[in-house]
Amino acid sequence: MSAPILVLEAISVAYGKVEAVRGVSLSMLPGSIVTVIGANGAGKTTLLNAAMGLLPANGRLTFGGTALHDHSIEERVALGMALVPERRELFGSMTVEDNLVLGGFRTAAAERAQSLAQVFARFPRLEERRRQLAGTLSGGERQMLAMGRALMGRPRLLMLDEPSLGLAPLIVRDIFEIIVGLRKTGVSILLVEQNARAALQIADHAYVMELGEITAHGPAAELAADPQIVASYLGLGAAAD
Repeated sequence: MSAPILVLEAISVAYGKVEAVRGVSLSMLPGSIVTVIGANGAGKTTLLNAAMGLLPANGRLTFGGTALHDHSIEERVALGMALVPERRELFGSMTVEDNLVLGGFRTAAAERAQSLAQVFARFPRLEERRRQLAGTLSGGERQMLAMGRALMGRPRLLMLDEPSLGLAPLIVRDIFEIIVGLRKTGVSILLVEQNARAALQIADHAYVMELGEITAHGPAAELAADPQIVASYLGLGAAAD
């Protein structure tokens, strides 16, 4: 059996005296989709930011067998980690293509050109709008651009923070189909989502986070059938952000 690509052990993160994440442990296998579901304010985004090195954390993080405690954000990116934040954080006054090229700035020109072609093949709408300013894109297109920019660095692990946020149901379906397609290329995906129904449909394994702690985890199909999970997260309002 493959060794986990990402392991978080007893991770805790505090904002001043407020502990937003408490003793969270999580692991995922290469080429898998793992989702962390939970209500707004559960600590999901904080956990991703700690994994990426954006926030200081207590506990142990390893990626591909490398301990990350002393690694900067840039070093984690170089190892093959990428984060698409909830706010997408695009450069609105730059074109779609320029945003993408920035995502591959660490790579050689030939490799960057190849990555750009691959991103355009996966997101044809971005190629159609390659000369358009990022700030003029629709919400779905902005999410595609944020994902495409992260993929320009050829990550082994793609962490997605609420990719369905604010998107129409049809666009959400497209985004989740793209996520499944990425997994088929060997990219491991850590997906944080309030849209529990959609996340559990595509994930291999799932963790439920409440008030900074993991309260349940297991195969996504099993959690999707758990009466308590269904009642809490898969009711009439669960499909909407």
